[in-house]
Amino acid sequence: MGYDLDHLKKVELRKVWPHEALDFTKWLSCAANLNMLGEAVGVELELIETESSVGSFNVDIYAQEVGTRRKVIIENQLEDTNHDHLGKVITYAAGKGAQVIIWVVAHARDEHRQAIEWLNEHTDNDFGFFLVEIELWTIGDSKPAPRFNVVEQPNEWTKALKLSENLSETERVKLSYWTKYREIARSTPSFLKMFSPHKPTKDHWTTLRCGTSAYHIALLIDTQHGRTGIEFYVPDDKEIGHKVIENAALFEERLGLKAKPFDAKRASGLRFYKEGCKIKNNEGEWPGFIAEQLDWALKMRRLVEELGL
Repeated sequence: MGYDLDHLKKVELRKVWPHEALDFTKWLSCAANLNMLGEAVGVELELIETESSVGSFNVDIYAQEVGTRRKVIIENQLEDTNHDHLGKVITYAAGKGAQVIIWVVAHARDEHRQAIEWLNEHTDNDFGFFLVEIELWTIGDSKPAPRFNVVEQPNEWTKALKLSENLSETERVKLSYWTKYREIARSTPSFLKMFSPHKPTKDHWTTLRCGTSAYHIALLIDTQHGRTGIEFYVPDDKEIGHKVIENAALFEERLGLKAKPFDAKRASGLRFYKEGCKIKNNEGEWPGFIAEQLDWALKMRRLVEELGL
């Protein structure tokens, strides 16, 4: 039986991006392409500026992680890795106080892979170094398509274990809960179509981006009162916040939860809790709690879109 298939063909990077700064950095800094890189490394990225000054040098892309606002530097190199760029990566990270460092290259040499691995093993848990290869491929007469391959990254499992050693019992519970959440979220296709789960933290919330920096959805846990929750959080835009509050009854109907509006000096939105969801010493029930939170998030996102926000 014959199959009508074609072959993938690799394309030279310089044929599409002749100049790193003028072509590749400009392309990568566009939101859609930055999102593509973010999906590869598991960090939701938001551009701050390109060619950002660090003393007498400039970092290619200065960005931040959505939700946490951790600072991110991205250094581009459309050739094999070299010592000069490794030095720049470390210099720029120090100069910008970055916690996430992404080095995008055409090809990673073994000695530089080892260097990034060493940095991940010997730096504080708040820091993460990524070494990423960029490729271009065509199939038949198609346009070239980019692909990011992560060749070195932080070992989140090891870092989570190291981090948990310095946490209180309650913080360890939260870290474990969000670790289980990320595992379940990553195996839920309907959820992944709309959201990218963030890495686990010791906080009582985890954020979900809605395609804009004006607002986000946050999943909540309350270990003290034994409840789970969700909120629609607007950091600055009162017009959006007030519109959401005005539609609180509609949110209640969709989610089946009682709304708790909040309207502080800057932030505003709606918060919802479900009682009777014991978190501590109740790990067996977590998958059920998490599945329900994922469902709330999907329903909230759909309603937000219906309201035209």
